[in-house]
Amino acid sequence: MSKILFVMTGADTWTLADGTKHPTGFWAEEAVVPLEAFRAAGHRVTVATPGGVVPPVDRGSLAAEANGGAEQAAHLKEVVESAPEFAAPVALTDVDLADYDAVYVPGGHGPMEDLAVDADSGRLLTGALKGGVPLGVVCHGPAALLAAVAEDGTNAFAGYTVTAFTNDEERQAGHADKAKWLLQDRLTEAGLKVETGAAWAPHIQTDRNVVTGQNPASSAALAEELLARLA
Repeated sequence: MSKILFVMTGADTWTLADGTKHPTGFWAEEAVVPLEAFRAAGHRVTVATPGGVVPPVDRGSLAAEANGGAEQAAHLKEVVESAPEFAAPVALTDVDLADYDAVYVPGGHGPMEDLAVDADSGRLLTGALKGGVPLGVVCHGPAALLAAVAEDGTNAFAGYTVTAFTNDEERQAGHADKAKWLLQDRLTEAGLKVETGAAWAPHIQTDRNVVTGQNPASSAALAEELLARLA
């Protein structure tokens, strides 16, 4: 059995360019699909958030139209509301990376609000990178990589090839013109090489111990890749 750390957002709103607050949180599919895959393989998951707050789910991610129908939406809702891992997170500041065999960061716009600037999250992800710990990050989760900044101001992931929610997908979702910044642009500015696939289609990218997924549909493939690295 391996122990897997989920680094998750504690933000339930995303501040837009005009200062308004857009309801957000984590995207259900991106947390539940890997959680169930890791559980089925016999692994143990611990959730950590800023301040140890219960991670809020983006209510939009529980809608039938976001999940291919009402049946899957209902399943995701049931897991989000009943999983003990989500109900009892630990604080990021209290996490000892040595206790874990892999790290996973799901998305939703929440990470753009808090994990992108959270020093404890940045410390953990930098530690995972340098220690060769398998690290999986999906969709807007790569916003957390922005906080992995060295003392000289450079990003620890600079030069790594990743994927993430694209500018095109953000435009199609109707958020690009409202956002303070776009994830694909900000990652590129930080020195990461962002490779993208077709909008909304599964796409993962691997570079050494870092595995990234482009969008919610990439969650299952990313979980499979992490499981292979834990075998």
